[in-house]
Amino acid sequence: MQLVVARIGRAHGIKGEVTVEVRTDEPEQRLAPGAVLATDPASTGPLTIETGRVHSGRLLLRFEGVRDRTAAEALRNTLLIAEIDPAELPEEEDEYYDHQLMDLDVVTKDGLEVGRITEISHLPSQDLFIVERPDGNEVMIPFVEAIVTEIDLEEQRAVIDPPPGLIDDRAEIVSARDEGAAEDADAHEGTDEGAAEGTDADGDRP
Repeated sequence: MQLVVARIGRAHGIKGEVTVEVRTDEPEQRLAPGAVLATDPASTGPLTIETGRVHSGRLLLRFEGVRDRTAAEALRNTLLIAEIDPAELPEEEDEYYDHQLMDLDVVTKDGLEVGRITEISHLPSQDLFIVERPDGNEVMIPFVEAIVTEIDLEEQRAVIDPPPGLIDDRAEIVSARDEGAAEDADAHEGTDEGAAEGTDADGDRP
């Protein structure tokens, strides 16, 4: 299986180094010297990593055969693609590759169907599940332990315990209206017949 592990950025210096936008949790393994990577577009690869180093918080790579700034700049925006075993698991416990999480069914701990994971968004602060709801809408679910309580690859599902409003931001509004309706009903207890008829007329309100 092929996975995008990085995107090449601008050239750095005059000796063929490039900056890279890392898209893997294991750059020390996927982007190590000697690694041979396919590319998109395919015409620029495959590329073999010759050296790698961190400079000012960014990973710099140099590829075999790329010796000057002009050659390095020609690689800009190229995607680097690694071939991995689909059955391979990350080294750290409770970590997963994106392809293992894609298409998992998402359900609440009470068994309510939420939808299906269609995308994993990697943000600086956290990862997000992009979940397609049965009605076609999307909801974003933070991939944090407090919310995603279980990943069951065998059953192909992710179990969540969402805080109020995460799945449906109308839930609290509806709840408030329900409480208001209940209070109105209590207020009308013991009123005369005309008032009771008025309450019945408003009975369709949420």
